[in-house]
Amino acid sequence: MFTTRTDAGTNLAKKLVGYKGLTAVVLGLPRGGVVVASVVSQKLGLPLDVLVIKKIPSILEPELGIGALAPDNVSFVSWKLAHRVGADEAYLRIKNQELNDQIKKKILLYRKGRRPLDVKNKIVIVVDDGAATGATLEVAILWLRKKKAGKIVVAVPVAPISVVSKIKPEVHELVVIETPDDFSAVGQFYKEFPQVEDEEVVKLLRQ
Repeated sequence: MFTTRTDAGTNLAKKLVGYKGLTAVVLGLPRGGVVVASVVSQKLGLPLDVLVIKKIPSILEPELGIGALAPDNVSFVSWKLAHRVGADEAYLRIKNQELNDQIKKKILLYRKGRRPLDVKNKIVIVVDDGAATGATLEVAILWLRKKKAGKIVVAVPVAPISVVSKIKPEVHELVVIETPDDFSAVGQFYKEFPQVEDEEVVKLLRQ
């Protein structure tokens, strides 16, 4: 459906053109989401920042996210899934401590001493390269509410309809280009989907 993340960002920017010139900020979710977000921010002439989020892994399957953690200990847990894989509150507490430390380190690495953009009372466009379960978007929304964002807009190139129906009532606007039925991973909808390194995130944020 998309050749690269840059292509996806260009397509998203066309759908978000109404925000051009407004008091808005674009937040990219690292790492792949920052590549898409940087294109959106350039096309709309809006400032770009990063929102570091970590998936909370399942005990037995680290690839399976049972929730997600944002800065300031803001977390979202899919309790149904957590209980199914045997993750209790003690496990989540330990995991959250570990992930919180990782988030702090990544923020220092990405920002290089720059202050975060103020989102209070502003339009905030949260961008990722796709959403498989929606957990990272859920926690991003919780974090933005805590920070008193004025209007929350979520923009992703691709997401399953189950995620769309979950996220839509929670935000002011949800922009999704494709909602395929057969969805196993975000990468399957890109011709080129390379791993994005920290250095690239730092470079994009500096621009």
